[in-house]
Amino acid sequence: MADDLDRALERLTGRPGVAFRDGQREAVEALAIRRERVLLVQRTGWGKSAVYFLATRLLRDAGFGPTLLISPLLALMRNQLEAAARLGLRAYTVNSASDTKVSEIADLLERDEVDLLLISPERLANPEFGDKVMPLVGRRPGLIVIDEAHCISDWGHDFRPDYRRLGQMIDGLPGRFPVLGCTATANNRVVDDVATQLGVTMNVLRGPLTRDGLSLQVIDLPDAAERLCWLDHHLGELPGSGIIYCLTVDDTRRVADWLSQRGHSVMAYSGDLENEHRLEAEAALQSNEIKALVATTALGMGYDKPDLGFVVHFQAPGSPIAYYQQVGRAGRALDSSVAVLLRGTEDAQIQDWFIQQAFPDERHVDEVLAVFENVRGPVTLAGVEADVNMRHSTLESVLKQLTVEGALTRLRSQTYERTLKPWKYPTERVQAVTAARREEQQQMVEYATTDSCRMRFLTRLLDDASSVPCGVCDVCAEQRFRGPLDPSEVAAARLYLRQGFITIEPRKRLVGHALPVEQRFETGRALCAWGDRGWGTLVMAGKHEGTRFDDRLVSAAVDMIREWSPEPMPTWVAYVPSLRHPVLVADLARRIGAALALPVLDVVRKARNTPQQKGMQNSAHQHANVDGAFSVSGVIPPGPVLLVDDLVDSRWTFTEVAKRLRLAGAGQVFPLALASTMGRDS
Repeated sequence: MADDLDRALERLTGRPGVAFRDGQREAVEALAIRRERVLLVQRTGWGKSAVYFLATRLLRDAGFGPTLLISPLLALMRNQLEAAARLGLRAYTVNSASDTKVSEIADLLERDEVDLLLISPERLANPEFGDKVMPLVGRRPGLIVIDEAHCISDWGHDFRPDYRRLGQMIDGLPGRFPVLGCTATANNRVVDDVATQLGVTMNVLRGPLTRDGLSLQVIDLPDAAERLCWLDHHLGELPGSGIIYCLTVDDTRRVADWLSQRGHSVMAYSGDLENEHRLEAEAALQSNEIKALVATTALGMGYDKPDLGFVVHFQAPGSPIAYYQQVGRAGRALDSSVAVLLRGTEDAQIQDWFIQQAFPDERHVDEVLAVFENVRGPVTLAGVEADVNMRHSTLESVLKQLTVEGALTRLRSQTYERTLKPWKYPTERVQAVTAARREEQQQMVEYATTDSCRMRFLTRLLDDASSVPCGVCDVCAEQRFRGPLDPSEVAAARLYLRQGFITIEPRKRLVGHALPVEQRFETGRALCAWGDRGWGTLVMAGKHEGTRFDDRLVSAAVDMIREWSPEPMPTWVAYVPSLRHPVLVADLARRIGAALALPVLDVVRKARNTPQQKGMQNSAHQHANVDGAFSVSGVIPPGPVLLVDDLVDSRWTFTEVAKRLRLAGAGQVFPLALASTMGRDS
């Protein structure tokens, strides 16, 4: 067995004479020889994937069933497929970006032609996968691997409800089989929770978590324009290629676009990208064709580029443990690497949003359960959505929680039914975990302001008692990449932040039927996002004052219209009236019309008072709220019209008013708003 292991390790790494790291051989032997359950808590780059690849090779050679590997991210899966191939493992995956279908996997399993099957935890909720694949896995279970096992625990920094199914899945498989959980970011509380869920007799193999040679730096730059300027000035000085992490998808695009304009070779990366573009971006970084990927955490856990020279955070994540996991991407095969945290004023606001979204609100859960109790049978997602005033994403989160915890069962795509299992909202657990998230948020502030070794600070939060001062962070050694920023460059970055706009796409359907083309509005524009670092704060101030928007916003909107130059160009201006703020939008429209030398006509009327549209959380309720709420009167010019409102979110108000204008004889309708509030609290 020792010779077999040594040869397999050489084959996996491509390095003759390579030696096992402390703990690797012990873990492989526990899994492949004694068929035990193991939890590995080891730093990033230690070689956790080598353990399950080697154990898979040995188990398959001994005639056992295939390995089922549950992995959270597409980027991680792609790396694992490539590594598995080096060891001669026949590896397949089923995910949203995979060409391989569930039925094909089932056929391959029937013929015993799968050594390693990679799936996301969400795949376990898929009825087709459960019916066709899991019985074949359960018939002859080999090794079960849960990568990034901290996701199982509420207390983990990246808890995912779908991971809750893993304990149930393991309990439902027959016989005795090995289980491996892997993580680099679990403190004692998380380790205990994961071990309990995956088997109380597990071996917990922990190693030191200090990353040698990784120089941690913190720089306070509250203004986003200053951080853009810093990146432009210092990106070329950072070693090799790396990752720039942002907390939002919008910021990945904004930062990448800015740096590209300034001559840097970067690409944006997020879960919103099509699979083809994600692959292209990953390959470009992997081959050092670009300086950096500007990414969300979609490029995070398990992404393997051993020579990654740096990690920069444009904003601070909400947890020091999450931060440790992300900076751990850097310097795995390098003697030295750099991680720089740039702290901004918006950090806490974005962190708060993630904390608030972690669990569905009890009221929302009760409303959804009431629908199923009233119907007493299968209900589609659309059916639930019509009955509850709830955002689509919130409703999906509620349905997922109730399904994972057994209160609902998913019958097929987007169809659910109440089970007989009693269920009560886990108030104490939600409150406890939320309090822990708040504590982690404060720890992130303490990390940034500590006067002791930053690496030691992080690893002690992970309960690594062996940690010692690193000698290379900005507390232990030199402060790097600091110095005054050129005011003119900061001004240029601030101007850039104010130059973006948001496209307002027309709705093509009303609830239940298509909207005729001749009744739709044309593609429009919003000047900014609500509260963003460009014009958004000025929009917020004007909205809250309720009488007049700043002249600078009017000027910027007019400049945007002139640059946009809709075709055909509007010949007159209308606006969306408000009973709550009758002056605000009318005044905005008149000032825009005066600047463009276009007549402003007061032809749209509010036919009935309605609740605020922002209180309507999904399309069914948003459409019902404005349906018939507006009328058009007076002489309507036949030419194209610029339709002005202060805010846009669901686009239903623009849809309804534009339909009324078109039916009254107006030409094309081009909507214009100062800000988009989509996904934000306005």
